[in-house]
Amino acid sequence: MSNNTLEQIRQEARTQVGEGASDSTLALNPVVGVRMEDLAAAARSTAFQAIKQPVVAGRKFFGFGSKLVNIATGENSYDPGRKDRRFEDPAWQKNWFYRGLLQSYLAFQESLNEWVGDVDFNELDEQRAKFLLSILGASIAPTNTLLGNPAALRRVLDTGGASLKTGFAQLLDDRRNNDGMPSQVDKSKFEVGGNLATQPGVVVFRNELLELIQYQSVTDKVFDRPLMVIPAPINKFYIFDLSPEKSFFKFCLEQGTQLFAVSWRNPSPSQGHWGLDDYINALKEAQVAIRKITRCEEVNLYAPCSGGIIASILMGHQQALGDTSIQSLTLPVCMLTPEGADSDLTLFSNDLSIEASRKKSKKAGVLRGRDLAKVFNWMRPNDLIWNYVVNNYLMGNKPPAFDILYWNGDTTNLPAQLHHDFLDIMLGGALARAGEATVCGTPIDLNAVEADKYIVAGTTDHITPWRSCYRNTEVLGKNSTFVLSSSGHIQCMINPPENPKSKYFLNSDLSSSADEWAAGATEHADSWWIHWADWLKARSGEEKPAPKRLGNRKYKAVDAAPGTYVFETPD
Repeated sequence: MSNNTLEQIRQEARTQVGEGASDSTLALNPVVGVRMEDLAAAARSTAFQAIKQPVVAGRKFFGFGSKLVNIATGENSYDPGRKDRRFEDPAWQKNWFYRGLLQSYLAFQESLNEWVGDVDFNELDEQRAKFLLSILGASIAPTNTLLGNPAALRRVLDTGGASLKTGFAQLLDDRRNNDGMPSQVDKSKFEVGGNLATQPGVVVFRNELLELIQYQSVTDKVFDRPLMVIPAPINKFYIFDLSPEKSFFKFCLEQGTQLFAVSWRNPSPSQGHWGLDDYINALKEAQVAIRKITRCEEVNLYAPCSGGIIASILMGHQQALGDTSIQSLTLPVCMLTPEGADSDLTLFSNDLSIEASRKKSKKAGVLRGRDLAKVFNWMRPNDLIWNYVVNNYLMGNKPPAFDILYWNGDTTNLPAQLHHDFLDIMLGGALARAGEATVCGTPIDLNAVEADKYIVAGTTDHITPWRSCYRNTEVLGKNSTFVLSSSGHIQCMINPPENPKSKYFLNSDLSSSADEWAAGATEHADSWWIHWADWLKARSGEEKPAPKRLGNRKYKAVDAAPGTYVFETPD
């Protein structure tokens, strides 16, 4: 086999690993209180049920033995499914040893699932048990070991053992430099301000919490009313400006939008006292700068995930003050009223875990993004951990060069006070009840806000499930549009046009349940960005000549985009 062919196979393998991970990547959500300790506690509780109900466990054990006998005699046969890339190697079907190993593994997983169905769990505990056993199933897959992975063994022979040497070196490097977790991305291929976050712009305003970046228009005319992008405070803002073909910022500028983006500061423990009031006030200062620069008193907001929580509260706060300058709010992949069984993350949140999470962030001064990332990786271990164990260590490949994965690993901290404020407001469902939440001295009533709302969710989103996002239509009330995209959490936000796989669903009737809405929705091809761009233009005022320079006399350019806060890495 030629070197070119080998390299092509390796590149295809890295691409598969990267695509699987980007599909499962969970943008960090500070609202939930789940920790590794909570997963362990739930696992102990599940194991206790096996001890408490030995008859059920014994019956499934002997049933598993019968399945093994049937596999050996050819009476039973299990199929991993076409989407399971772990077992694509022909040896899993042609080699008697590997075929038997695969069949035994699949039979064991089936027996575990049957056990959960027979045990006397309540509904919530049953969901937890199923999820934990899926993690167990992913972790004990034979492909995670050298002897149980025929492709890895073949690679050892083909390379004369060089793949193992490379894999061991990468394992040691991850032990030293990546908290013991397998690297998900080749960081050497990316540079913020180099091949990421490349749209021309300048920082026109800076306060202690944020930098405000104004981007250079690319059209001769622009719409009068500007767009202010408010990212999640636990993630870097350049998710919206990755490669040019994926850049949401580039798309907006091509529509004639006057674009401003917030880049949050990465707080250190000494800044742990920053709370929701501080973030709201910082955004109000940035809004003043936008109005003065554009000479327009109104602004449109775009705010995903936990950035959407802050933007919604900002909108409610300004409404309470009689300030109606926010004309519209776009709210992608955001839950305003999370509930216990909404997602895999909220599934493990309870009063004890949330209180422990509060104490941990208070003691540290911050909620560390890298700690959240480690927990979230274990929520999707097959795509976010074991695939990399196989690719990096067993196969000796470098991790893939995926811009989304680079951004996902470039985490930020959340101040302890903001973390506590999120928990207080979100987990009690306060935003669903007029006046229950108070921010900056004003009661918040989101249902009374007159501004138009554009709510977006993804059909396969695991962190902000679409039915939970649909509840936002009740919280935000009138003047709302709900759009359902055929994608996951990250892919919902990064959804450039002309992707043949993209589609979205629309239904103007928001009076029914989420499932009834979906049943009556109309399918549309391509990205929801296109529909949104037309929606935003209708709320952006008249066109005028594009500004010849960025900023103004008072708000002068102080740094080129992407600014300085994006590079801060406090301990």
